[in-house]
Amino acid sequence: MADPAMSSSHGALALRYLECQVYDATVKDPYGGDVLSGDWRVPKNGRAREVEAESGLVVEDVETGWCGAVVRVEKAGGMQVVHLEDRRGRSKGFPLGPGFLLDGAPVILTPPTAAARAAAQSATAATSRTASGSRAVAGARAKVASGSRIFVEGKHDAELVEKVWGDDLRVEGVVVEMLDGVDDLAAVIRDFQPAPGRRLGVLVDHLIPGTKETRLVQEARALRRYAPYVTILGHPYVDVWQSVRPERLGFTTWPVIPRGQSWKHGIVAELGWPHETQTDIALAWKRILSTVRTYADLEPTLLASVEELIDFVTTKSDEHQLSVTTKE
Repeated sequence: MADPAMSSSHGALALRYLECQVYDATVKDPYGGDVLSGDWRVPKNGRAREVEAESGLVVEDVETGWCGAVVRVEKAGGMQVVHLEDRRGRSKGFPLGPGFLLDGAPVILTPPTAAARAAAQSATAATSRTASGSRAVAGARAKVASGSRIFVEGKHDAELVEKVWGDDLRVEGVVVEMLDGVDDLAAVIRDFQPAPGRRLGVLVDHLIPGTKETRLVQEARALRRYAPYVTILGHPYVDVWQSVRPERLGFTTWPVIPRGQSWKHGIVAELGWPHETQTDIALAWKRILSTVRTYADLEPTLLASVEELIDFVTTKSDEHQLSVTTKE
């Protein structure tokens, strides 16, 4: 017969052994789940969703890291291409479709719908500006030329005014004409015969005290008969070239050209461009003009003078005064 003491001892051990096999069923079993259950193929950032490539949408190309706003979608080489413009204004094209991130999530870019394109065009028209900074008038046609004019000294002045203010002037029906210098400014004014509804604005280069230009302008302003309908303004620069901000050409300030030397030839030489012939000078001006994108690339003095001249020749107060006088 077994020793009762031993039996009791073995029973206790057995009980303790059995107690070790009991576990809390609420504890998660690391091996109890099905590791293949659910969509185990989902990428870390989620599945790509389709998004219309609307103008202004900012996305990142996964392959190159290029990040930019959608500026247009076009068909090129038999495929749809989306163009992204980065914060520096540089644009790059990518095949439309997968391979983009939007707010860190993968997306598939699709062509914008007709409704989205219409909305984008409306938004662009509402916010677009002309080179002068004025709000662009969508669909506006050029008016028939008014009787008023703006005269400038030469071809380069006219080309610069056209590039920055051309859209505004066409809407107003104002024509810019060249004078080929201001030596006969008084005679030009007499020939034009300014009157109500026929105003004249004149832009003069190098208009500073003591210059020949200042004397000629004073003579022209002395024509009292036409004074109410004529405004003559200018800028202090030797040439209209100098009204372009020097930073656009890599200068901090425009170089000083010694007296007796052709100013334009000297400037072109400083730029390191060909400057031996008049053709070289003409090509140099084209390069300078090409650096002007908007009014922000011009000096404030020129901006103020041109804006004031445009306001002067487009005012309707003369016509109002004339109608009042007629009624009386």
